[in-house]
Amino acid sequence: MAEGNVSRDSGDKRNPLRPAKGSRKRSRLLRHADFERVYKQGKRYFSASMTFFYLEREDTGSPRVGYTVSRMLGGAVDRNRMRRRLREAVRLCGLPGMPVDVVVNPKKSLLTADFADVQAQVARAMQIIGKAAK
Repeated sequence: MAEGNVSRDSGDKRNPLRPAKGSRKRSRLLRHADFERVYKQGKRYFSASMTFFYLEREDTGSPRVGYTVSRMLGGAVDRNRMRRRLREAVRLCGLPGMPVDVVVNPKKSLLTADFADVQAQVARAMQIIGKAAK
């Protein structure tokens, strides 16, 4: 085999920090009915830059998270930046290990908040949600 024809199939090239593609979809709230159920039946936790709605589920699945960013918070670029920051903060902080649905609503101040502060707020919220859902 020539040196230039090295096989590219030399193992798993998936990012170890990202969950498998199928598990990412299972860990997200996707249906409108699920969001509505969390809003109407769930509890709330307020932080400086966001509001967390959470509701424990009856099944034995993993936690699911959804994000709602209103158009009132800015244009598409700003809303997508908020969503990316929230997703990364949740990924770094982790989720409670129980079947709970969480919806995160950011406030306008999330755009200018330091990421370390956002991460600390998410970590505190997940800790409180984990204790409340037990």
